[in-house]
Amino acid sequence: MRLTRQTNYAIRILMYCTANNDRLSRIPEIAAAYSVSELFLFKILQPLVENGLIQTVRGRHGGVRLGRPAEDITLFDVVRVTEESFAMAECFESDTDCPLVDSCSLNAALREALNAFFEVLGRHTIADLVAARPGMRNLLGIDMLEGHAPAA
Repeated sequence: MRLTRQTNYAIRILMYCTANNDRLSRIPEIAAAYSVSELFLFKILQPLVENGLIQTVRGRHGGVRLGRPAEDITLFDVVRVTEESFAMAECFESDTDCPLVDSCSLNAALREALNAFFEVLGRHTIADLVAARPGMRNLLGIDMLEGHAPAA
């Protein structure tokens, strides 16, 4: 299974907010850290906000922060809200013409594999990803931002 860029960057946004947990994160800062456009990140924020993974704070000094503790956000939570389809084969789709769909061993094996994938993702949190890499704040350029007034 291949995850989309949206999921990849959704996880990165959450990692950034986790590493920057002592202040609000701003989309321009996150975009610069990952060398992507702000517009791209704004599009990714919507499902994260709608599902309580990210909170937005409006205003001149606003930004984003985690919607709940990083220890409570699993990779499965992110994948579930950012991926549109988990169809690993044509037979996973509801409009399949395959006469074997309800009794096919391939379908059962692929569903088992997908469930195992989800189970593993459910064991890993955003906090785990950040803690696994010492110096994450420095890698993301967060420490260089400290002491600077937020950009207008």
